[in-house]
Amino acid sequence: MISSFDVRVPDIRRVGLDRPWEWLAAGWRDMLRAPAISMAFGLILAIAGALLSVGLWLADLVYLVLPFAAGFMIVGPFMGLAFYEVSRRHAAGEPISFGSVALAITRNPRHFGVMGFILLLILLTWVRIGAMIFMLYWGMDPPPLHDLIVHTFLRPESLPFLAFGTAVGALFAGLTFAVTAVSIPMMLGRRADVLTAIVTSVRVVRHNPVVMLFWAVLIVLFTGVGIATLFLGLIVVLPLIGHASWHAYKDLVLAGAATASTGADQMAPGFIAPSGTR
Repeated sequence: MISSFDVRVPDIRRVGLDRPWEWLAAGWRDMLRAPAISMAFGLILAIAGALLSVGLWLADLVYLVLPFAAGFMIVGPFMGLAFYEVSRRHAAGEPISFGSVALAITRNPRHFGVMGFILLLILLTWVRIGAMIFMLYWGMDPPPLHDLIVHTFLRPESLPFLAFGTAVGALFAGLTFAVTAVSIPMMLGRRADVLTAIVTSVRVVRHNPVVMLFWAVLIVLFTGVGIATLFLGLIVVLPLIGHASWHAYKDLVLAGAATASTGADQMAPGFIAPSGTR
């Protein structure tokens, strides 16, 4: 519970299950308006992911590829900052350039720094725990690269490892998603402080649980496809999800005055019944 702070949280919208498709459609339109910039940042992130995987392979730490692939989704919301800025500038009618988008972090540097530190801690904790789980099942002699998929996914004795690892990973993913669903776009768009943004994000997830679960599943599926294509698909997938996440924030967090909240269980006023229209 958050009971020792006086956090002013914006009103939150309840939406229907069709909205994630609308967010993706709006994100696709934003990407097409600035394809070079959007895909350039997507390419940078895809190259970073590929280089990390190659580095782990060269260091004979290939067993860490799967935890880092999952961790990619943990830090993904922060890496989407450039895409949020493109969508924000589109909506505001501001000029868009590579430099202006790259400097999006300067709109709220102190609170972005705190959020980045939080996500980094979550990522490092998850990677450490993921490595421990792997070692508990496979010992100090992990399967070689050419047998990694077979050992991990296709043998009956690996089922406890998969079940336990998936459960722990889901816990980290759920925590991260609740904290970041709309917080980073809100910190960019409203220059909100990190605490207000996190509380708002958690309340958005709490009051739209089915919709946000569906949205999280779509993000995982799209990102998984991007990674499975040797990171090439991320060139398009990451901009699409990033732009769509901006529109999710604009759809779910109302633009009216904020309301005081001194407890985590206080209902946000101004809810609007599920609807396909704004």
